[in-house]
Amino acid sequence: MQTVKCVVVGDGAVGKTCLLISYTTNTFPEEYIPTVFDNYSTQTCVDGRAVSLNLWDTAGQEEYDRLRTLSYPQTHVFIICFSVASPSSHANVRHKWHPEVSHHCPGVPVLLVGTKRDLRSDRETLERLKEQGLTPTTQQQGAALARSIGAVRYLECSALLQEGVREVFNEAVRAVLYPNAKKQAKKVWGSDATLCHLEVPDRSALHNVIS
Repeated sequence: MQTVKCVVVGDGAVGKTCLLISYTTNTFPEEYIPTVFDNYSTQTCVDGRAVSLNLWDTAGQEEYDRLRTLSYPQTHVFIICFSVASPSSHANVRHKWHPEVSHHCPGVPVLLVGTKRDLRSDRETLERLKEQGLTPTTQQQGAALARSIGAVRYLECSALLQEGVREVFNEAVRAVLYPNAKKQAKKVWGSDATLCHLEVPDRSALHNVIS
């Protein structure tokens, strides 16, 4: 069974831990507990292949910068998260997170994930942002950011509603299972620039790619 190490990074409180707990337990945690360092292990099946998926949670706060990078060696894929309800976390993808993972693990594939998409229509969130002269990040803005940093895909999810959660980790696994996909196929973006994905080799080529 192939082992995949997936490290999740992003600003504090963007929903990294909730995303991981929702994926591994199918439940949304009731209480927020800031993460210093955590990891989870689960078995999954993607495209007919059994995978041992090692998920590493990290703390986004600045005071943990040196500790966090200790979890980066031997990473197969990174998930960079930002909250669609936090424009600053979106900006930090470009200014902090992508430079950090690229510096420590050059060439490792990255997925960009917009979390808390349910808050786009939340009245309280919209009012809070409006008071600051801000608005939630749109799908188009998220996809444009993914394209600019060379992410293999942009996805959005809501851990609270259990929407898009499994797809995030399936795509992370695929980024590892098909390492040549980026060379074999061009990036394909939806006409409305909301999605970025890599074409996957057909099943006749699957065995040669991952065996």
